[in-house]
Amino acid sequence: MEGNKVKLQVRKKARIEIIPLIDVIFFLLATFVLFTLSLNRIQSVDVNLPVATPPNPNQPKGDEPVIIQVSAEGSLFWNREPIEMADLPARIATYKAQNQDPKIMLAGDEKARFGATVAVLDKIREANIEKFSVETTTRGTGK
Repeated sequence: MEGNKVKLQVRKKARIEIIPLIDVIFFLLATFVLFTLSLNRIQSVDVNLPVATPPNPNQPKGDEPVIIQVSAEGSLFWNREPIEMADLPARIATYKAQNQDPKIMLAGDEKARFGATVAVLDKIREANIEKFSVETTTRGTGK
């Protein structure tokens, strides 16, 4: 008996065609180059930024600013002492009369309302006090 012969097909090995790959890469490169050339140049404006000066360690203690704190309920604290909003203009006027260079720092607790803070800023401006700052970190109520 002559046995049945099984013919095996020889498979071709997979081949990566490099020419179409190069064509695609050059097309993408040309697209990005043309795109970047067509972008408008960004117009900029020169801005003179303020420079911070470190505090003077030899500064007298009487020259420290008054701290007005606004709490979540809208109540105010003048150097940790609770005051009413109606008393604020009189306090500011007295402070301005006693100091030739009045300075005020406005602070707020974690949940202070924006409206109450703006009302305090308006009172400071009405008193013509030019040196005031707003504390950017929160502190506990009355602290």
